[in-house]
Amino acid sequence: MNIVMVVDDEKSLRRLLKEALTEEHLEVYTAADGKEAIQMMEEVAPDLVLLDLILPDMNGIQILKRLRRRHPEVVVIIMTAFGEIRSAVEAMKNQAYDYLTKPFDIEELKLTIHRALEAINVKREYQRLRQIQEGQYRVDQILGESEATRQLRARVRQIAMSEAHTVLLLGESGTGKDLVAKGLHYDSPRRQFPLVELNCAAITETLFESELFGHEKGAFTDAKGMKKGLIETAHRGTLFLDEISEMSIGTQAKFLRFLQDRSFKRVGGIREIEVDVRIVAASNRDLEARVREGPFRQDLFYRLNVIPLRLTALRERREDIPVLAQHFLAQANVLFHKNIKGFTPAAEALLSSYHWPGNVRELKNVLERIVILGTTD
Repeated sequence: MNIVMVVDDEKSLRRLLKEALTEEHLEVYTAADGKEAIQMMEEVAPDLVLLDLILPDMNGIQILKRLRRRHPEVVVIIMTAFGEIRSAVEAMKNQAYDYLTKPFDIEELKLTIHRALEAINVKREYQRLRQIQEGQYRVDQILGESEATRQLRARVRQIAMSEAHTVLLLGESGTGKDLVAKGLHYDSPRRQFPLVELNCAAITETLFESELFGHEKGAFTDAKGMKKGLIETAHRGTLFLDEISEMSIGTQAKFLRFLQDRSFKRVGGIREIEVDVRIVAASNRDLEARVREGPFRQDLFYRLNVIPLRLTALRERREDIPVLAQHFLAQANVLFHKNIKGFTPAAEALLSSYHWPGNVRELKNVLERIVILGTTD
């Protein structure tokens, strides 16, 4: 239940608002002056404060500034008389969410409060999910005890904290390039900003440029409005381009120009837009062979190949298999409501001796199948 605090020196208004908002399934506290409000703020930690601008001991702007310093996450809605509009505007400059002019309609007030609380709850859910995602995709989640995996973890940490703007991930399908890309993002100072992902093989050439760079209204038949591209969306964060080898020759030229200048124009636009974004490109194909054969530009390969990371196939680091198998077993137990305790020596030996052409992804799929079909522990 969200908590609301009403700060107003009019007793009748405090009582009215408390009754009206309690009916909206909100927990409501009231304060008659600034001192009481500041003390109550520490005790009840409200999500939202309805704050009158004129109070007996201090004005609402003073209280608002104090709240912004000590509790920046709290939403404040100002209540003001018509003649105090200038002060209300000052309150908005000090990051009040909104203001209402007395006498106000109670239904309008309820709507404003619910809109503000919905924004708070969405923000909190986003932060919660981001914290979960950060925990799932930190470098420590690159599991394994082989020398190759230990070196990979160390290198990813080093690159993540660097100023590197371009990283190239190479390795067979299923080796965990997406996990490494997320580790590069979530273990870096960029983790507060977006991680944007695009599979270059999953989008047609005609749409690719618009998807990457965005477009202006009217740039083509279906361009009903301006749209930001993925590069712009990832500003200050990371753009992960999987299967970069499948990018068309035409798009490669435009993308190369962006990598050189770190600026671009939206499709149909004339303004150069500068961004700060880390590009993590990945390929399960031999890019040097693609260059020799012709489908991939040599100059783009050189531009991407500043910091290459090669991910070893699972069959080349067999000592990682028991660790990964136990991890995927635990995940599958939770996912499918089972309680399989572990592996017999024969089962572990079989897993460790298999070739694993699909690498870590194949191992995970096999473990899920075993858990789903298993009838013993």
